[in-house]
Amino acid sequence: MSMMKKKMIYSVASVHSYMLKSGELNTKLISLYANNQCFLEAERLLPSPPDIFSFTTIIYAASKFNNSHYTLHLFSRMRSFNLLPDAQLLPCAIKACASLMCLRIALQIHGHITTSGSLAEAFVQSSLFHFYLKVGMLDNARKLFDEMPDKDVKSCSALAAGYAKKADKSNARQVFCKMRESGVEPNVVSWNGMIAGFNQSGQFLEAVLMFKDMHLSGLIADGIGISSVLPSIGHFVGLSMGAQVHGYVVKIGLLTDKCVHSAFIDMYGKCHCCKEMLTIFEDLDHVDVGACNALISGLSRSGLVNEALGTFEKFQSLAVELNVVSWTSMIACCSQHGKDMEALELFREMQKAGVKPNSVTIPCLLPACGNIAALSHGKAAHCYSIRQRFWNDVYVGSALVDMYANCGRIQKARHFFNMMSEPNLVCWNALLSGYAMHGMAKEATEIFHLMQIRGVKPDSVTFTSLLSACSQSGLVNEGRLYFDSMLQSHGIEPRMEQYACMVSLLGRAGKLEEAYSLITSMPLEPDACVWGALLSSCRVHHNMNLGEIAAYKLFELEPNNPGNYILLSNIYASRGKWKEVDNVRDIMKSRGLRKNPGCSWIEFKNKVHMLLAGDQSHPQMSLILEKLDDLRVEMKRSGFAPNTHFVLQDVEEQEKEHILCGHSEKLAVVFGMLNTKAGSSLNVIKNLRICGDCHNFMKFISISEGREIYVRDTNRFHHFKDGICSCGDYW
Repeated sequence: MSMMKKKMIYSVASVHSYMLKSGELNTKLISLYANNQCFLEAERLLPSPPDIFSFTTIIYAASKFNNSHYTLHLFSRMRSFNLLPDAQLLPCAIKACASLMCLRIALQIHGHITTSGSLAEAFVQSSLFHFYLKVGMLDNARKLFDEMPDKDVKSCSALAAGYAKKADKSNARQVFCKMRESGVEPNVVSWNGMIAGFNQSGQFLEAVLMFKDMHLSGLIADGIGISSVLPSIGHFVGLSMGAQVHGYVVKIGLLTDKCVHSAFIDMYGKCHCCKEMLTIFEDLDHVDVGACNALISGLSRSGLVNEALGTFEKFQSLAVELNVVSWTSMIACCSQHGKDMEALELFREMQKAGVKPNSVTIPCLLPACGNIAALSHGKAAHCYSIRQRFWNDVYVGSALVDMYANCGRIQKARHFFNMMSEPNLVCWNALLSGYAMHGMAKEATEIFHLMQIRGVKPDSVTFTSLLSACSQSGLVNEGRLYFDSMLQSHGIEPRMEQYACMVSLLGRAGKLEEAYSLITSMPLEPDACVWGALLSSCRVHHNMNLGEIAAYKLFELEPNNPGNYILLSNIYASRGKWKEVDNVRDIMKSRGLRKNPGCSWIEFKNKVHMLLAGDQSHPQMSLILEKLDDLRVEMKRSGFAPNTHFVLQDVEEQEKEHILCGHSEKLAVVFGMLNTKAGSSLNVIKNLRICGDCHNFMKFISISEGREIYVRDTNRFHHFKDGICSCGDYW
């Protein structure tokens, strides 16, 4: 208790003592305690039996200080003495219910109001009306509104804005128009409520049209209206309208408003106009955190992650008081643009800086943990969310399911999913995607059927994961049935992603001609994903003719993607067409393209280690290569000969064996063996598809070393145990 409050209580107690001696104990003393927030002391002074006036005094004070829990406690206690609240007291209870979003008690109070006849009181009616608006029960609010004898601008504006927030364009405009027809002229607050409501509900065009109508009506916008319409312009309309509003704001002299400045930075960021965004920011007299956050988000949207990082570091050096939104935006930026290590480091720095992560930060961080299989970091984030009591937030929950699946712990993902009380569609899709990634088609189809039993309606993402699961397991007939059911049973028009899955499903199963026929009969123009699925399948089955067709389509669609050239080169190499291999590589050289090096990640002691094929810079590389040589000898003795078929270069057999030893996933696994205790599991992420020789190597290690090895390549997870892979050698 503060010193000031102790003195205050002492003073009140002194008066209390005097009044006891003088016999003047009455509601004035109760009021004195209550108005100094000494509610327990005030409650002890209630007469026996208590009267309505004593309760009213304390309830008024509790409501005045926004002590909602105590207000309802007193209200409940008052009713237990069969004391009936009057029309002046009821709004205090309704206000408390609105603060706590307590619908059950509010409905009970509404029932009492109806039976007691208090609904005729304008203040009671208005309190209930605004309560229903706040909790989103617009039907109840509309019923009260229609019964109001005198509808003022405040109530009309509030109802119209409520409909706008619910994206109910028809009712919002109806209420707004009737307000004007009845002689109640909308003010700036009325227009702002409509603009903000439509913006919040994603009705961006409606928000812009309302702003335009307000301008035509002769009203001058304020900072709130400008700040409300600019996000909609950025989302929907674009730069031309934004530039017009910019000129208007300059004309009416609102550009000095900090909120307007931040809204312009955000709008230009959404329009990917980095030059204009930076110009607005540089014109600021004082750099505030809102503008900083808008600038970071804008740079992130444009994919300028390095510039965003540099800007963030500059803000730190300038001692700008960055908040949780600033740090979360930067973590999300890194996580979304392949800067996973940086995202993890930012999360650590954020906590060191004393900024407390929230339920938005964790879902932004967890994808970075999953991307590089940083399981210990993901577990730490999970523990943090439990300590902060937001682990059951639906967004945190879906991100945790996704993270555990991406780190190879699909059983853990399912366990956590089962703990969720009301998983939404995103959570179901996260689990379904996890099963697809692990090639667990049976479990994926079971989850899909469970969704239907629970009444969860699938979407396009659901079918992408389902078809991918069928593709990983070669379930051609099942995949065809699910693809056909999209439109026939669920009313979902197949998109490019589903066609790409079907091409992959057919192609991987060796039905390349059927896959090509599907592409040529598509109602959509095939994109790079579709042709890429065919080219990858041609690489698996060494089909040169269709591979060339797919590759040259991809050269047109993605002229600067080196992966497409490498796949065609590999098809030629597998057929011994070395001249054609040289031609493809000459094309790459002429375009300044280089093959992406094989890269693998493995976590050890809370640090993620990256190993590159052919890179000698790792401090333990000499030990890794020495151990790899020993294992190669041991493999040969055990009958595991190196499969040099997977070296697609025209070199001697011995050189091919040497090349195979340098594959990054082998280096990562050996690094793990050298640095972890015998028998512990290893988790590796690979940026390319695992080759057959490395696949055999992992099988051998899982037997000889008694290790469980999880390898996630670009296609799927491979779980090696006792010499067997979960993919069944189909990948």
